[in-house]
Amino acid sequence: MRSQGGMPLRPMGDPRDFKGGVDREVVRRALRMARPYLRRLVGFTIVLVVSAGAAAAPPLLIRHILNEAIPNGDIGLLWLLFAGMVALAGAVAALSMTERWLSSWVGEQLIFDLRRMAYRHVQSMPLAFFTRTQTGSLITRLNNDVVGAQRALTGTLGGIVDNLITVVVTLAIMFSIEWRVTLVAIALLPAFIVPARIVGQRLQALSRESMGLNAEMNNVMTERFHVAGALLVKLFGRADREAELFEGRAQRVARIGIRTAMHGRALFAALGFIGAVATALVYLIGGQLVIGGTLEGPGDVVALGLYVGQLYGPLAQLSNARVDLMTALVSFERVFEVMDLPRAIDEREDAVDLEEPRGHVTFEHVHFRYPEASGSSLESLEGPRSEHGHEASDWILRDIDLDIAPGTMVALVGPSGAGKSTLTSLVPRLYDVTEGRVLLDGHDVRDLTLDSVADAVGVVSQDPHLFHVSIAENLRYARVDATDGQLEDACRAARIHDVIARMPDGYDTVVGERGYRMSGGEKQRLAIARMLLKDPAVVILDEATAHLDTESERAVQTALAEALRDRTSLVIAHRLSTVVDADEILVLEEGRIVQRGTHDQLISREGLYAELARTQLAPRETSPEGT
Repeated sequence: MRSQGGMPLRPMGDPRDFKGGVDREVVRRALRMARPYLRRLVGFTIVLVVSAGAAAAPPLLIRHILNEAIPNGDIGLLWLLFAGMVALAGAVAALSMTERWLSSWVGEQLIFDLRRMAYRHVQSMPLAFFTRTQTGSLITRLNNDVVGAQRALTGTLGGIVDNLITVVVTLAIMFSIEWRVTLVAIALLPAFIVPARIVGQRLQALSRESMGLNAEMNNVMTERFHVAGALLVKLFGRADREAELFEGRAQRVARIGIRTAMHGRALFAALGFIGAVATALVYLIGGQLVIGGTLEGPGDVVALGLYVGQLYGPLAQLSNARVDLMTALVSFERVFEVMDLPRAIDEREDAVDLEEPRGHVTFEHVHFRYPEASGSSLESLEGPRSEHGHEASDWILRDIDLDIAPGTMVALVGPSGAGKSTLTSLVPRLYDVTEGRVLLDGHDVRDLTLDSVADAVGVVSQDPHLFHVSIAENLRYARVDATDGQLEDACRAARIHDVIARMPDGYDTVVGERGYRMSGGEKQRLAIARMLLKDPAVVILDEATAHLDTESERAVQTALAEALRDRTSLVIAHRLSTVVDADEILVLEEGRIVQRGTHDQLISREGLYAELARTQLAPRETSPEGT
């Protein structure tokens, strides 16, 4: 509410330019979010009113002590007033605790609601959103801005109500004691409020700049403290340079902190001086009125002096209330901005479950291009953009027609950038086609529920992700209720069980962030085991054996040959040795299927596949083992 010394609290800021107006829709939505806690908010307001009245009473008791108890030598009255002051102090303390409990309860519940809804919405966003969004900026939005939104409700609004009540009660009591002295005190308010507004606006600008720099530092730390980022820094020997870059940003934050502190201290000193002048005037004029017999006694003057001290702090804060409130509401706006971002890939209202999937995959005249940034991301979360980075991409896939019967293994080969990974990403709806249709068992995937599509399709990517938990927990991500025996069976099939069994903690071994405590081949086999545990009808292997040595590759290929039986599989491979036994091989180039057939059929034809085969397979065919 108030800071020490009656100085206005520094308003919250935002890295964007302050718009200078209140978005009424943001206010309405914020109030709707607070509606479930209306009873506690009403209680909070009542406590503020009672607390303001209790805090205003002690100067009145002091007035009676000086005007009546001491001059009349009334010890009983003195003790009574003493007891009253002690009781009021206890009441104010109890009310303060109650006020704090109510505000923190409402605030924390609001934080929970905002985080829950924002997190759910972000998790439901398409993959394109995450490919464009800076993780550090998104985390800042869901942490700092959510807390700022809570403060806007229980902090800023609560402070306005508290200060308003305090000003009304204080002025009413002051006028009841002596209206002329009160008018003198009010006459000095412009000299008190104007500096507060000027410096307050400067503090806002500094606060916004500081938040922007802190967001930059957050992004830097998120990227550099990630294992992959730290590895890159070490491999290129850039630790000193990274430290210098970080120190430069941190130094700018420190300088802003110094400027903010000096502005705050200057304001505090100016307001303190004006407050002291106002109090001195109250004693001067009040003293003259006592001497002239207009006021009852010195207690009136002391009470008025104390009330002046209680009056100026809240009035200074109220002078900036509109700016403070608008700035605080920006936090709500920033959170709502994330929550309002439309999901480019969403579930239709009449979507149906894919029951007992067989794994029949069909592509009908599929064209695809990556969408414009405006439809899948927020510019404020992206950071630096290239000149044309917000535009839709060129065509990635062109007129793809493909029918994959259940249980068929189809391999996709071709140069990098040919569209292989993009084509497979359309099956689990990581992206939606731009034109045409992708069908699962005769159903357009856009007509199916997202969960049933996810259950039907399993993916092992080139760089599988493991969470910073145990091996068992990573495996159970595919099947929460899997037994220890089922975990072991899946790992045996993926030829990873013996490796896990040799670890001191076995399946309880924590794999580290993104699985960096495991070797590349171990991570890949764990990902294959996780896929096998999921037991999908359609399996997509995107360079699933890319990180395996020859011995591990053979073991996993043997396991996959058995595991993929009776399942539809799409296998992306740059090494042709892994796909020679596929039922059909598709050769993609510039987003088109330029060749298709079995390995023997494609070898017998001139074309890209035969050229790749001569490059990759000839050395193997002349090796002693003939592989």
